[in-house]
Amino acid sequence: MKSLAVAFTGPSDSGKTTLVLKVATILKKENRLAIIKNDPSDKAIFDVEGKDSWKFSQTGAEVVITSPTRTTLFSQRQKSLDEIIDMLGDFDFLLVEGLKTLPLPRIAIFRNKLDENYFDCSDAIAVDESVILSNYDIPKNIAILNLNNPEEIVSWILKNAKKVK
Repeated sequence: MKSLAVAFTGPSDSGKTTLVLKVATILKKENRLAIIKNDPSDKAIFDVEGKDSWKFSQTGAEVVITSPTRTTLFSQRQKSLDEIIDMLGDFDFLLVEGLKTLPLPRIAIFRNKLDENYFDCSDAIAVDESVILSNYDIPKNIAILNLNNPEEIVSWILKNAKKVK
């Protein structure tokens, strides 16, 4: 068990979810994965309205649904990263989408233009050909990755992911 984590950040519609999916597909071949997705606007819901599990979640209780192939927890309480990691059990890689304040190695994703406000919380940036890098003063400590080359991004993750347990 490696228990390594890396985070992805960037503006809305920059391609974070698409990149996380591509990276997960590569890493899943030889590793156990966990993914955390931040929902800053609090719009995720549990199950379909009217179903038993949805009704249970509407009470505000901690709800666990178990079946022969999976266990689903819908918590009504915010949890720290450490609490979530403990709940996840064993994993080799944890991919976190969002939560830019967490102290994890972070890849910021951009299309069309960079937002320099992300430089302070980023260890790497992943961009496509729509970003003209010469228009920006990118700090030397930030790696520049090809957004369309998930293998290159996985290679960066393998070298830079942080041990979290």
